[in-house]
Amino acid sequence: MAHTDAAVKSPHAAKLAFWTLTSMVVGSMVGAGVFSLPRRFAQETGVAGALISWAIAGTGMLMLAFVFQRLALRRPDLDAGVYAYAKAGFGEYPGFFSAFGYWASACVGNVTYWVLIMSTAGALVPALGDGDTVLAIVLSSAGLWGFFLLIRQGVKEAAAINRIVTVAKLVPIIVFVLIAAFLLDPKVFAENWGGADYAGSLFSQVRGTMLATVFVFLGVEGASVYSRHARRREDVGKATVTGFLAVFAIFASVTIVSYGIMPMAEIAELRQPSMAGVLEYAVGTWGMVFVSIGLVVSVLGAYLAWTLMAAEVLFVAAGDRDMPRFLSRATAADVPVPALVMTTALSQVVLVVTYFSEDAFNFALDLTSALTLIPFLLAAVFAVKVAAGRGAGPDGGAVARGSGGEMTIAVLATVYTAFLLYAAGLKFVLVSLVVYAPATILFAMARREQGRRVFSPGEAVLFAVSIIGAAVGVVALAAGWISI
Repeated sequence: MAHTDAAVKSPHAAKLAFWTLTSMVVGSMVGAGVFSLPRRFAQETGVAGALISWAIAGTGMLMLAFVFQRLALRRPDLDAGVYAYAKAGFGEYPGFFSAFGYWASACVGNVTYWVLIMSTAGALVPALGDGDTVLAIVLSSAGLWGFFLLIRQGVKEAAAINRIVTVAKLVPIIVFVLIAAFLLDPKVFAENWGGADYAGSLFSQVRGTMLATVFVFLGVEGASVYSRHARRREDVGKATVTGFLAVFAIFASVTIVSYGIMPMAEIAELRQPSMAGVLEYAVGTWGMVFVSIGLVVSVLGAYLAWTLMAAEVLFVAAGDRDMPRFLSRATAADVPVPALVMTTALSQVVLVVTYFSEDAFNFALDLTSALTLIPFLLAAVFAVKVAAGRGAGPDGGAVARGSGGEMTIAVLATVYTAFLLYAAGLKFVLVSLVVYAPATILFAMARREQGRRVFSPGEAVLFAVSIIGAAVGVVALAAGWISI
């Protein structure tokens, strides 16, 4: 196929309708995370803590969903939402950081999908272990590049596949919730209420679940990221909120009903995917097989959606000259192949790193969440600026001041994402900077291509801070102060 330096306004761009955009939101959120929720929560807290966690996460993420909805309407000129909002609000280098961080989080998140597939198969093939053995990594690598070839055929075809997969993968999850709710044992549920077997206050228990809730909600911004393909701009916001509400109900239900099936100390010891173990305990072997099949379908669909979104962010950033020019090339079928190659390659690198981690799945899950927090925080703060009437509007004039409700939503989203950074802890902030800092090479390449100075004074300060943080992170990893 012929290659061009395709602009963002490609005439070949597929136009996606409301339900397709909604399916992309649901498809990118419902992936590996939901199948890991029972064990992940049981390791941290009981029913009371889980209810509080979901109340916080649900409210916070709903505020973020509203933020993306409002920004899609208030700044329809900004494509690839998360990245574009950071750039518009804080300048090119923070915008670059946001674009790279969001892209990197998607790549790392893709690794969790393959780890979980191999861990699921490991119940039958011991050589696959928990998804982190040499054989598991080799097979996962084959899957990575197989999907690269599929997506290279065209965005429209891949989006259609995702819509079908989204419906198919919801069936086993909904069946799990219904069966678990029907078989729920009130005595077991009551014994799991307080999380008495776990050290720490209720606050520390809730804090321990926060990265898991971030991970499962990643994708809430999916329609915003893919906004340039929307048939109608207003569908972007509607799809975001509709998809979020549907998925929130599913995630909270999966977590809570599991506490009524078996003691949480036993849930905490289940191999991933723990949803399969819970259903096996409740109804026998067929339950594990049923959930495992659903997991494979779900994970492959989510992988497809996230790979599409990751490549899209690099492509749009390059089109805006914030990434090197070679990443702006696309085929006649509107596939950004160089961006897709980089996306698959980074996932490949992280997949190899999981071999050296103590817990491959949890490491990839937590790092994915941590990398996403800075882009989310910048988007939320930008929404505060827009609501306050600060900055330029789509036409270059002053942006209109928003309502009190719009400001409240933006402030709540900002507070929530700031709390998530605190909940992540210093460990994942430092590891994130180890990933972020070297990426500045791409920013420097883009500036050199344009014959511009690499850093302004303010950008140089931000670069220095990132380098110092990355250096501290490397030393901490080397000395064993923090581990992966």
